[in-house]
Amino acid sequence: MGCSSCSTNKNGVPNGCKSNGNCATGTCGSGNKLAVFDWLSNMTLPTGEERFNIYEVRFKNGRKHFYKAPNGKNTISMGDVVAVEGNPGHDIGIVSLAGELVKVQMKKRKVAIDSEDVKKIYRKATQKDIDAWQEARGRELETQRKGREIISRLGLKMKLSDVEFQGDGNKATFYYTADDRVDFRQLIRDLASAFSIRVEMKQVGMRQEAARLGGIGSCGRELCCSTWLTDFRKVNTAAARYQQLSLNPLKLAGQCGKLKCCLNFELDSYLDALESFPKQDKVLKTEKGDAIFVKMDIFKKLLWYTYKEERFKWYKLSLEQVSEIIELNDADELASPLEDYESEIVEETKVDFEDAVGQDSLTRFDKPKKPRRNRNKRRRKPNQKNASNNNNNANTANKRKEPQNKKGPQKQQNNNTPKKQEQSSKKPRRNTQNKRKNTQNKPNKQNEKANTNTNTPSNNKKPNNNNQRRNKRRNTGNKNAKNNNQKQ
Repeated sequence: MGCSSCSTNKNGVPNGCKSNGNCATGTCGSGNKLAVFDWLSNMTLPTGEERFNIYEVRFKNGRKHFYKAPNGKNTISMGDVVAVEGNPGHDIGIVSLAGELVKVQMKKRKVAIDSEDVKKIYRKATQKDIDAWQEARGRELETQRKGREIISRLGLKMKLSDVEFQGDGNKATFYYTADDRVDFRQLIRDLASAFSIRVEMKQVGMRQEAARLGGIGSCGRELCCSTWLTDFRKVNTAAARYQQLSLNPLKLAGQCGKLKCCLNFELDSYLDALESFPKQDKVLKTEKGDAIFVKMDIFKKLLWYTYKEERFKWYKLSLEQVSEIIELNDADELASPLEDYESEIVEETKVDFEDAVGQDSLTRFDKPKKPRRNRNKRRRKPNQKNASNNNNNANTANKRKEPQNKKGPQKQQNNNTPKKQEQSSKKPRRNTQNKRKNTQNKPNKQNEKANTNTNTPSNNKKPNNNNQRRNKRRNTGNKNAKNNNQKQ
């Protein structure tokens, strides 16, 4: 909500708030918690009536009190920073409401005009007061951190949620939450000695803590307790049952850990609508069998029932049909099956906005995805090609080896024939030994031939010179042995 001064000019540049903190809307750019719109600000008072001299002053996190201005100093307006009476010393706050609406707020909070709770306003805050106030506010986070360390050291079962310094910096209020009663006498001594200030402890509830800290609810808006809700009523799970909500604590609980306050907002309208509905434990007696209640839609006036023996199917009935069946049962008559009643319901199709072009589709700019089957086929093809290439290479290698193996034994037979003829004319014993030696040496010659065949330009491999030298030495040794045998 904003006033006309917050609008933009002809060039589109925002004008900004020119009221210097005194905006008519009360919340223009300030984001104040529990702000009130002064709709009587533009109205003049009747003749002869003085302006109301009690003001509502706002402090940190929505804390508000009423203060009385001294006589003859009613020049204070909304948004002014004032110095008010403290305990002890003075405090600094901002005027959140003035005029006749203050009477309404005091009546709402049950605060009398002559009450002792209504303290004095000293003056408008000077620059020196504002500097001291801002310096004190800057110490709050560090004080809160050290205070939590002291609490954990003492082993107290409490949670320190917030720290608020007084405007003059001589006093600090520590807000905490606890389930049970806590003895914090030693804690006050430690805090006073650590920070050299006067300490005040205040216990608040879970909802008050959430209201002070603020936040965003599950609905996407600011918390009701930190913006406009001041009276916290009790919320029971019966409110969720009447509204046909699932009893899920994660959905029903707010940031404070308690049931949401908004469960009570629409409860009265639901209770008025449920007066015409039958009780949920009412059993409908039909020709096919007894039917029990499953669920209902309160505002559409629809109910779902199912048979006790056949619970896999639900039958949708209107409120008029259910009341008709109950009247027949009261007259000791059985109603027709639920299938007949369900067929009588005609749903009217409401024609709403039609998305003919597809402009509301979230995926209209996305590229269409290609099917995955084609990708898998493409991935398989190169693997198959590699496999076929490997098979071809293996076949060619085997073909090259086959002629070498065929030629080997033929050459052996040709080479062995003259040697056998020469050895036949000599002694048998020595010939047998020479045969053994020759058979051992002949494979070496075959290996040499195989190596020479394999060391072709197609394979691009260098010959093994070491193997050739060894084979030559063995061959020379065999020749010398033959010559000695012949001489003998």
